[in-house]
Amino acid sequence: MGNLYSEYLSTTKVEEHYNYTKETLVTQETVSRQVASALIIILCCAIVVENLLVLIAVARNSKFHSAMYLFLGNLAASDLLAGVAFIANTLLSGSVTPHLTPVQWFAREGSAFITLSASVFSLLAIAIERHVAIAKVKLYGSDKSCRMLLLIGASWLISLVLGGLPILGWNCLGHLETCSTVLPLYAKHYVLCVVTIFSVILLAIVALYVRIYCVVRSSHADVAGPQTLALLKTVTIVLGVFIVCWLPAFSILLLDYACPVHSCPILYKAHYFFAFATLNSLLNPVIYTWRSRDLRWEVLRPLQCCRRAAGVQGRRVGAPGHRLLPLRSYSSLERGTHMSTSPTVLEGNTVV
Repeated sequence: MGNLYSEYLSTTKVEEHYNYTKETLVTQETVSRQVASALIIILCCAIVVENLLVLIAVARNSKFHSAMYLFLGNLAASDLLAGVAFIANTLLSGSVTPHLTPVQWFAREGSAFITLSASVFSLLAIAIERHVAIAKVKLYGSDKSCRMLLLIGASWLISLVLGGLPILGWNCLGHLETCSTVLPLYAKHYVLCVVTIFSVILLAIVALYVRIYCVVRSSHADVAGPQTLALLKTVTIVLGVFIVCWLPAFSILLLDYACPVHSCPILYKAHYFFAFATLNSLLNPVIYTWRSRDLRWEVLRPLQCCRRAAGVQGRRVGAPGHRLLPLRSYSSLERGTHMSTSPTVLEGNTVV
């Protein structure tokens, strides 16, 4: 065990493993690879901004402090960190990879596994919450908020442990024949274990949603109001998008376990499948805002404020001395109330 950990700071181990499992090792950046890396970084920056807006919206508006939206906020947090992890992974890949030490490589890949685990456990927590709210006809009360936060904390703790197992010792350093082709420092059995756990959890989530839909379609369907059913459809879409985006990557990892070294050329194209999987973190915020009108207003509020501030500045410059009419705040629109100002006609005040 001591010899194993002494290799964590070796500057030649990563290159040794890549030379064993890969057909070729990228040692210089080509123009096409630089363009692809730039596009991925732009995509990941969009992921970070989108999910940050969702988190700000959930934190700022007390309307979204219910269990359902807090779990969606937790999923947005994992997607945001996934975007950051993918940026780091991209910057530390290619010609940089041979110069990494094993501990740096484990940190690079482990961060992506941690955020993936957090996303899967967030989906499980959402499914459990929907089952409790609909099938059991119960809601999280203030006395159970601590339990809900503990569930979120436990999901992140389990994700950290699951993603940190390789750096704790479950890797293939010193055992090249057991190494993964896609992830050359990970043991094949570890990759199989992780994919199996994720698959079992996803099957359990699907079973929960089938159970929920059976309850909704039964004679007791009146227990679910329109808003509850809308939330149920939203999280079902989120689950479906996750499966569609990550199924090719999971399939590649299962194929990696079954294939001997150099026997499956498609494994050398695995980065395309993982790039496709990153779209999941980009699409989730779009789904939230598309399905929820209130959340859409709250997410777009910072952008509207910036545009309004720019418009006010422009009118001040273009028409000096012009007195601006007071506008109703967004909070008054949310509550459906009217401000007691003198009657005025304001343009652009239509709510879609």
